[in-house]
Amino acid sequence: MTLRDVLPPLLALAALGALAFLGLSGSALNFLITTLIIALAGLGWNVLGGFGGQYSFGHAAFFGTGAYATAVLQLRFGWNAWAGLAAGIGLGTATGLLIGTLSFRAGLRGSYFALVTLAFAEVFRILANAADLTGGAAGLLLTLQPGFGTMQFVDRRLFCLLVLGFVGAALLASRWIERSRFGAQLIAVRENEEAARALGVDALRVKLGAIALSAAITAAAGALYVQHFLYLDAGVAYGTWISVEALLAPIVGGIGTAFGPLVGALALQGLGEATKHLSGGVPGLDLVVFGICLVAVIAFAPQGLIGLLRRRAAAAGA
Repeated sequence: MTLRDVLPPLLALAALGALAFLGLSGSALNFLITTLIIALAGLGWNVLGGFGGQYSFGHAAFFGTGAYATAVLQLRFGWNAWAGLAAGIGLGTATGLLIGTLSFRAGLRGSYFALVTLAFAEVFRILANAADLTGGAAGLLLTLQPGFGTMQFVDRRLFCLLVLGFVGAALLASRWIERSRFGAQLIAVRENEEAARALGVDALRVKLGAIALSAAITAAAGALYVQHFLYLDAGVAYGTWISVEALLAPIVGGIGTAFGPLVGALALQGLGEATKHLSGGVPGLDLVVFGICLVAVIAFAPQGLIGLLRRRAAAAGA
């Protein structure tokens, strides 16, 4: 990659990092951190669903595995939070490879693959809800113990910068996919798998690489989530909410683009918070707005907000 490829992600991160230090209130900073974690999960989904065309309805399987691994290793085995984070990412990656191997070797694609990922996430949720190791239905509560080793910073802006670092790494990975041979092969498989194979592309290897990277990024989001909120249960870790959020962000922002998930997450979460504020906190109204927004994007901007901005810029320059 060239400096021209790397510069936009760095500028975006610098702007968001500066925003965190502009005197945001505690609630506003919490909103920014949560939005960035959702954007990170969306960036993970986008690697597999956007660039690879393998739509998943069960990215909660990776999110929850990363979150639970991080929490369990700290609570049950006394691990350092940083080591738990690394282990959570590794276990999430292994989960992705497992699901990918079983699915792609069986030739599953399209709605069949989407339903298989959803089934895995639901099975994991049921198991986590029943197992003593994961705290069962009561969940896990991490001990409040500020310090570097526990990844609990007194100044929450430092944690925001940590999350930004992961978002930046995921953005750079997305830019690399856009420019690399692997990315070209992945897009070729997305457009026409049989034609890609005829040209010598190892479709199975490419798709396994995509799901491994996708799972790693999403597992990192789960690990950061539990470090931020210090609580986790099966409904949070493996719930459909994160699968939906991870899917909506790139679709609204621009599926198959490096910045789409980040733009989509900021737009959706900002719209949701504004709706809650203006409506006085009416339950579920933000979800209605999400649905309307999704329908509007699919109908009038199928390439998302990024695509809409690009068309406007091209029209203005013509």
